Amino acid sequence: MKYPKWIVFACSFLGASNSLFAQEDLSVYGYWKYHQNTAGQLFYDALSERAFSQLGHREAVVLRLTTRQQWQQRQAEVRMKLAKAVGPFPEKTPLNPVITGTLKKEDYTVEKLYFESRPGYHVTAAMFLPDKRQTKAPAILFCSGHSENGFRSEAYQHLILNYTKKGFIVLAFDPIGQGERIQYQPDELKEGATGEHSYAGVQSFVAGLPPANYFIWDGIRAVDYLLTRKEVDPARIGIAGRSGGGTQSAYIAAMDDRIAAAAPECYITTFDKLIHSNGPQDAEQNLMYGLAEGIDMADFLEVRAPKPALIVATTRDIFAIQGARDSYHEARKAYEAFGKPEQIQMTEDDAGHASTLKNREASYTFFQKHLNNPGSSVDLKVQMLTDEELHATPGGRAIAALKGESMFSLNEKYTQALAERRKNVKPGANFSEALRKKIIALSGFTKPAGKADVVFSGRLHRPEYAIEKYLVKGSGSYHLPVLWLKPARSTGATILLLNEQGKGEAVQKGKLADQLASKGYEVVVPDLSGTGELGSGFIRGGDSVIDDIPLNLWFFGILTNKSLVATRAEEIMILADFIKKSGTPHTKLSGVAVGTLTSDLLHAAAIDNPFDKLVLVQPLTSYQSIAEERLYKPRFALSAVPGALAEYDLPDLVEVLSSKGLLLLNPVTANDKPVDQKRADAIYKQAPGKAQAGGLSIRSGVQQDALLENFASWVK
Repeated sequence: MKYPKWIVFACSFLGASNSLFAQEDLSVYGYWKYHQNTAGQLFYDALSERAFSQLGHREAVVLRLTTRQQWQQRQAEVRMKLAKAVGPFPEKTPLNPVITGTLKKEDYTVEKLYFESRPGYHVTAAMFLPDKRQTKAPAILFCSGHSENGFRSEAYQHLILNYTKKGFIVLAFDPIGQGERIQYQPDELKEGATGEHSYAGVQSFVAGLPPANYFIWDGIRAVDYLLTRKEVDPARIGIAGRSGGGTQSAYIAAMDDRIAAAAPECYITTFDKLIHSNGPQDAEQNLMYGLAEGIDMADFLEVRAPKPALIVATTRDIFAIQGARDSYHEARKAYEAFGKPEQIQMTEDDAGHASTLKNREASYTFFQKHLNNPGSSVDLKVQMLTDEELHATPGGRAIAALKGESMFSLNEKYTQALAERRKNVKPGANFSEALRKKIIALSGFTKPAGKADVVFSGRLHRPEYAIEKYLVKGSGSYHLPVLWLKPARSTGATILLLNEQGKGEAVQKGKLADQLASKGYEVVVPDLSGTGELGSGFIRGGDSVIDDIPLNLWFFGILTNKSLVATRAEEIMILADFIKKSGTPHTKLSGVAVGTLTSDLLHAAAIDNPFDKLVLVQPLTSYQSIAEERLYKPRFALSAVPGALAEYDLPDLVEVLSSKGLLLLNPVTANDKPVDQKRADAIYKQAPGKAQAGGLSIRSGVQQDALLENFASWVK
């Protein structure tokens, strides 16, 4: 049967399953049983070992601290580290608060409001004012966890209303992506609050600004708003929140000295316990190079010592209880050095990730004592308010109603400013070397070292060529599965072919590797970290998996300053060395990548190019595209270097490699849309319709049946 061209094209280049052709056992690990249980988690394991080493260095520092002076020095260092890891805050601009409605209840009043934490960036909130309160009353800033409706969820309302009935003023606000600040429609993003945070968070991280910056700044400006209210005692402001709200309350308290008492709930643990259990969480819960900077969760408490703090925990929480206990015991040493061990407390109850009666009453007691607001700590039954009652904007959608900014739109402007700054920097004579140093620093690349370890693992045959199987030691204590297609009659050229779908997909009958080998090219096809037999590389079921893409794995790389791009670049160099040492002497070596791995190949070549020619099929045009496409494809994130846009972009890599022989076929934007020839020429600064002198050629709109011809003419 003859299949239509569009079916052949889809099967050949878009990663569809190849059920049209006979299957062979193309696995390598299938024979080596020892490796099978670990293969799918190799990159996560490598990042874990890196993290444990970084945490070990931190622990050694903390263990030496005994005196108040030493802890004060540590606090100063942590403040500097946090400032670096969170990134620069903007200047304070007018809050422009608007009270949109008032609810009078039996013994309290609710003011529905919004304010601007940044110009046009509206934070929706509600101010709960008890009828019976001190003239200048203590206030609690309440941070919501990952509920779709923000602070309006019953669990959070119960706490808010209990605080209110006990005489505390409470300001509860919506985090971005929750409540009235939802940024995406259900048909655009289905992962809820964690998806809202992580999807926009990727764009922020690519720009070098962790999304925590936005969350923390909203909280700092919320404190600013509290201080405008005559009812509030500025010396008695507390902060509380559970889950994601626990994260926010810990962050904000650590970075805003005006917080007198803090009670983060169901968040505080240690990163080593988090890594061993549920892994890194959604975007805002990860700071830029946080672990590499030596920051653990106990630091959020210790940097405040001796100000009062209460760790609220449960024994079956998703945030490991042992880590909470470890953080408490470490932080207590800091408080002891300040002579106030009673100022750090911990309450725990036997429950899951939930608010319990015991813990709620412990929280009431804590704030009543440390914010000087005595009274009964008994948990009261309360009458819940509906979401609609608490909406401050029409329809409960602030961005649509107020025509304001989103995290995406703010970051888009931020990255455009970065692009202008890069444009105004003149390249200079050593542009290539300067770029190389930037890539190494930002990505976490380390030059591969150690003895080469290659294990020949069998051979099978096809009519035109043989397929040899290898295990090649990677940049850590693992091996890359590799297929080497060797035709009976070789052209004398060898191609290292990288495919985001993995080697098994790439060498199927009729696919690119098969076509090239049938034409006489030797083709080496590996599985790089996170692809093929090396699996997804993360703990399944973790937070922030969107479209089956483990963004939490990418966040882990940010924490440790070891991007997946760096690991893959190291693997590419190892494979190039393996080919040169094991193949035919003096053979020409070309590097070819299809899909997202084009970015990884570009980085490897920009650091130390071992290739005579490079071919990129459907390459991402730029990281700027990730920032500018509101609905980008998450798979492009794994091949992005966090913070890159502050220093360089993919066209810069193309520029430094243009003299080496570089062919770009059918470039795409981050929403996977093809770029026409005119736009492609403009992106890569090429004269329209001409190949750049020295060896850069960009060809858009190339049809499937012409791809092989383009390859052959370029790599011959």
